[in-house]
Amino acid sequence: MDGELHERLADMIAKAADGAVDPAEVLSGQARLSDLGVTSLAYLRLIDAVEAEFGVELDPTAVDSLDALVDYVRLHG
Repeated sequence: MDGELHERLADMIAKAADGAVDPAEVLSGQARLSDLGVTSLAYLRLIDAVEAEFGVELDPTAVDSLDALVDYVRLHG
């Protein structure tokens, strides 16, 4: 399931960033989202999308990478 969740969230990150980052790029490493070029506006869009999709209240300070986001959704979703 984690592999699917990683892919799903990587797609959500790419969509929130309006394609500025590729899902494969997000999946390829442990880089922080800001290092991948995810802007603050894209980050807010991502938070809204994740909260709507998974029914979690996302703490923005707790997730700065794909792995952290996956862990947060898994633990709180």
